[in-house]
Amino acid sequence: MSDEEDDLILSDLNDEELVEQMFDDLYDGLKEEIEEGVNILLERGWEPYRILTEALVGGMTVVGKDFRDGILFVPEVLLAANAMKGGMAILKPLLAETGAPTIGKMVIGTVKGDIHDIGKNLVSMMMEGAGFEVVDLGINNPVETYIEAAAAENADIVGMSALLTTTMPYMKVVIDQMVEQGIRDDYIVLVGGAPLNEEFGKAIGADAYCRDAAVAVEMAKDLIARRHNQRAAG
Repeated sequence: MSDEEDDLILSDLNDEELVEQMFDDLYDGLKEEIEEGVNILLERGWEPYRILTEALVGGMTVVGKDFRDGILFVPEVLLAANAMKGGMAILKPLLAETGAPTIGKMVIGTVKGDIHDIGKNLVSMMMEGAGFEVVDLGINNPVETYIEAAAAENADIVGMSALLTTTMPYMKVVIDQMVEQGIRDDYIVLVGGAPLNEEFGKAIGADAYCRDAAVAVEMAKDLIARRHNQRAAG
């Protein structure tokens, strides 16, 4: 099938069919189709926030569930997340103009001494896919970088990743420093990485250990909602 026929088909669909098709295209990691779908919905007068939540976040929710259930694997999820990023690139400036709400803001990075980033990148993409604003600090981050970035970005969540047993303990260094500075309770701290487990997360004082990107999104949503409720009650 030629590209022209594809183009014709997308624009021939009604809104509901197009969103369904975008779910499929996201699932299949088809970036150009997602970008086209976003542009078609914008032309039809959809609000950027509505496209984000209904078409992109809706589609990534399906991807996240199938990843969690072992139906999809990392390479496929990265492709889906990359397609999502294509759509997000179009929407981001428009969302900024309209002051659309984000669920929360996260700074995330791999800890000092560790240069692994596939897991972290996956979490970043899935969090963006769920409607969070994400600031990715990259790899090999010392404690100062986390603390400065969290303050500068006014973050709700600090995410730390490690793939080596030798760099895992550095997560505690960061949390201890936060405690020392009296800012620990200002942030939700999420930790993840292959060698970690729930006991380790508890032992170092993190809010939650996330075994994969899908769990990280669920945890983040849950903890943010709880925090909002506590503030409302307070």
